[in-house]
Amino acid sequence: MDDGSNPEWMLTTRPLAANARVAYAPGDFHFGDLYLPAKKGPHPVVVAIHGGFWRAEYDLTHLGHACAALAKLGYAVWSLEYRRLGNPGGGYPGTLEDVARGTDFLRELAPKHGLDLTHVVSLGHSAGGHLALWLAARHKLPSPSPLHRRSPLALRGVVALAAVSDLARGAQLHLSNDVVQQLMGGEEKAKGPEYAFASPAALLPLGVAQRLVHGTRDDIVPFAMSAAYATRAQALMDPVQLIPVPHGSHFDVINPRNEDAWKLVVTALQSL
Repeated sequence: MDDGSNPEWMLTTRPLAANARVAYAPGDFHFGDLYLPAKKGPHPVVVAIHGGFWRAEYDLTHLGHACAALAKLGYAVWSLEYRRLGNPGGGYPGTLEDVARGTDFLRELAPKHGLDLTHVVSLGHSAGGHLALWLAARHKLPSPSPLHRRSPLALRGVVALAAVSDLARGAQLHLSNDVVQQLMGGEEKAKGPEYAFASPAALLPLGVAQRLVHGTRDDIVPFAMSAAYATRAQALMDPVQLIPVPHGSHFDVINPRNEDAWKLVVTALQSL
């Protein structure tokens, strides 16, 4: 009998509906789902970013179960959709522009929905983990970068779940049939500045607390990527903690029914 620990249920069972779906900009993919706790705010906020290797065939639906579970714990969750590979404007820099714009849109949402913008944490899975880490790094982008903004919304921290934290390494590993190269428009040797602006590993130290939660048996994004990122970040005195999920797979970290893995995710979030 399936006890719910198998992550396939997340793909076949529709999650609880969000409290609201809100457009943060014009465009078919510029919206987010807002999940609110039952109690009155102000609420700490989680900016949730789904994975799917930045490809259009994967949307925010499968992360909805995790978002609803976090709302029950007292967090307001702002789950972002964004342009992906296969959508007009998807890839670098459009995909990153979208999550940045959606995050900054919290300033518009906060008064109406009781959001505490002094307690905002980004949380992302897989490719969404890359984007969650990048959101914490974008304050470091120089003005020549097309992604530079004067006053990005400050984050309290990041929970990166099985994250593609190093784009250059992801390209070397040929993740998902060279999806990193597709995202960036080429190899690092031809797109060096773009990789430098888009890869969290290239922007270290971020100066923001980071929790890297990663299954040790992840066969989609290797655990070794998070381990190497944490080692480099800690050497640069960045406040990073690596949290292994023993025997965990790629999707265990977004499965609220997997008690062992989910407890580690929640504890990481609460620590921020």
